[in-house]
Amino acid sequence: MSDTSREPSVFVRACHGESVPHLPVWFMRQAGRSLPEYRSIRADIPMLEALRRPDLIREITLQPVRRHGVDAAILFSDIVVPLAAAGIDLDLKPGVGPVIAEPIRDPAAVAAVPVLEPAQVDFVAEAVGLLVEELSGTPLIGFAGAPFTLASYLIEGGPSRTYERTKALMHGAPDVWHALCSRLADITLTFVRVQVAAGVSAVQLFDSWAGALSEADYRRYVMPHSATVLSGLAESGVPRIHFGVGTGHMLPAMAEAGADVVGVDWRTPLDTAAALLGPNFAVQGNLDPAVLFAPWPVVEAEVRRIVAEGRAAHGHVFNLGHGVLPDTDPEVLTRVVALVHEVSAA
Repeated sequence: MSDTSREPSVFVRACHGESVPHLPVWFMRQAGRSLPEYRSIRADIPMLEALRRPDLIREITLQPVRRHGVDAAILFSDIVVPLAAAGIDLDLKPGVGPVIAEPIRDPAAVAAVPVLEPAQVDFVAEAVGLLVEELSGTPLIGFAGAPFTLASYLIEGGPSRTYERTKALMHGAPDVWHALCSRLADITLTFVRVQVAAGVSAVQLFDSWAGALSEADYRRYVMPHSATVLSGLAESGVPRIHFGVGTGHMLPAMAEAGADVVGVDWRTPLDTAAALLGPNFAVQGNLDPAVLFAPWPVVEAEVRRIVAEGRAAHGHVFNLGHGVLPDTDPEVLTRVVALVHEVSAA
């Protein structure tokens, strides 16, 4: 059963800034390459196939819940899933990431971007239904990529460190840019609405690369399209988490786009983030994923610091400042969960 049919979970209560008996913990990319059971089940199965199979989505999503005792599961998926389902030709190449067969850089290519029909992601709805039943009260987080981050992949043709083609189109052909992001916002909103209808308890919008922009450019070129997605979920009542990397300079803008919870990477202390955001937003984060490779006393000290700094916020969901790195020792993650619960217990 989902949080909509029983007492709200600790995770959902923290997202709403309500009193909780202990801080909830989950980790971005908790379901994935750091787990030997994940590597075993994914052996010889291409990523895009795994992302379309409800049985694999279910099992991989559950693995970190069983192992770590986290307070929320996050759906095993990828930000390009709705793009591929809609018919955009792409691949997820190991060690590279999304690669687009024909990059989108002109009005004709934008006009050809297909609409996503809910039936095209039935496999996601089926997987969510299976998970909600089996999780039995542990909340399930749905997610999607934000229009800017999706657009950057489509324009660049794959991952980029400089986003030169993305920024050139954004500044040089703003009409084309906004047309593309509008289409991507529609695709994203359809994708997350399918997840909410199937029973997820919260949604996280990943704008992973928005930190490459100035706040002014974010507000002008990006924020309206992210707001389309987030505001489109307002009536659902599920918490909306908004996360980006390197976005400390524009956290208030990301909150204004329609978030209930703002994800904060490791560069910005949570008490600083809370002061920037004000009293109406919870925060999520923000242990540096690389710290997990340090000796345990270092990890413990950092966890305690973050728990203490998070008390300044309206609500706090403990997480990393970005995703779990592939070579992370799973035992350390399990210990972090137990420590957070212990240190934050009321």
